[in-house]
Amino acid sequence: MSGHSRSSLDKAISTFEAVEANLAKLERLWEQIYGLIPEGIAFGSNDQYEELCRAYVNVLAHLPKIDDWKPTKEPYDLDSIAQNRFDALEIDEISAKVSVEKWIEEPGYELREYRFKFNLKRRQLIRDAVSKLFNEINVILSHLQNIYPASVWHIEINDNDELRPLRDKVKELDTLLGSSVTRPQGWNDILKQLSFDGLSDFVSTFQRDWPMLKEALMKSLYDQNEPIPTGVSDLSEIVQQKPSGSVVTKLNWEQLGPDNFERLIYSLISCESGYENAEWLMHTNAPDRGRDLSVTRVLKDGLSGVLRRRVLIQCKHYLTKSITPTDVALLKDQIKLWEPPRIDVVVIATSGRFTADAVASIERHNQSDSALAIEMWPESHLESLLAKRPGLIAEFQLR
Repeated sequence: MSGHSRSSLDKAISTFEAVEANLAKLERLWEQIYGLIPEGIAFGSNDQYEELCRAYVNVLAHLPKIDDWKPTKEPYDLDSIAQNRFDALEIDEISAKVSVEKWIEEPGYELREYRFKFNLKRRQLIRDAVSKLFNEINVILSHLQNIYPASVWHIEINDNDELRPLRDKVKELDTLLGSSVTRPQGWNDILKQLSFDGLSDFVSTFQRDWPMLKEALMKSLYDQNEPIPTGVSDLSEIVQQKPSGSVVTKLNWEQLGPDNFERLIYSLISCESGYENAEWLMHTNAPDRGRDLSVTRVLKDGLSGVLRRRVLIQCKHYLTKSITPTDVALLKDQIKLWEPPRIDVVVIATSGRFTADAVASIERHNQSDSALAIEMWPESHLESLLAKRPGLIAEFQLR
């Protein structure tokens, strides 16, 4: 990075790397410390144990808080451990003995809790950047496939300038993922392919494996196990109150920003059977410099078999205006940015509505001889879809 200013994300990643280095030191120190604790009751000192404990306390002081919490428990001295075990033995109850052993292991438990919180925060940090890299890699890959058709993939081209941008982006992606995101099977094969010059099996490997790798990584970034606050301890209390009245069907779209609206639509398509390879797309030359979503719609026909259609979804988080014929025209122009491969269906998903002229324009298009179909997902349609998926309503706090 010499001679170049560092981005705020690069600085943040460096900070997280330093914290993780200290966390790894603490985990290693604790493993050594715990291994030196004698079994049973053993009074006396151990110079190595004491030195490791001092090092542990020193490193712990440099561990920052996460959501106003950090580990505070320090390893206990050997005499204290022996005395507590002796006291538990005197009580002669299993619960007392178990309680002492848990007390001894408190520093290790806190480290595991911190590691869990650290991984959550790091995934939150890199989500947008990883999404952007996915899109940039897609653009580069599409460019390579246009330049080098399948008939010449076997040709070796040493020191290929065309491959260098892709290598750089994948290396940057690997750095961003760090240790907080589990690499899917096949990731190392991609890295190995990138380590060689030339196109031998390279583009074909990417074409085959990249969509699945990308989908697996995206799912890892959004932890489905994160809880949603409920504000209630017992659902029976609500039922016993016999609540009554009408139910509001209109969702609180004002709660979402444009990015979260896109993520809502992504969550909708990525978890739905019949849809696969959901991904974000981004292009700086797009008319609105916005992001679209791409997904493969799988149609199963008892006579024709399985049909796969590429669907582009443009997300318009409109709160005070509607989709106009101009929006539809711009969308048709933008499609060219994402081809090849060919787009079969375009969906306009909006938290607003469509003007009468926009609806008429789309209907005329769909009745023409164009192979491209345009679908409308206005707020009323999205509210109907989400009514069948109340978990998403709660996750995005739309009620």
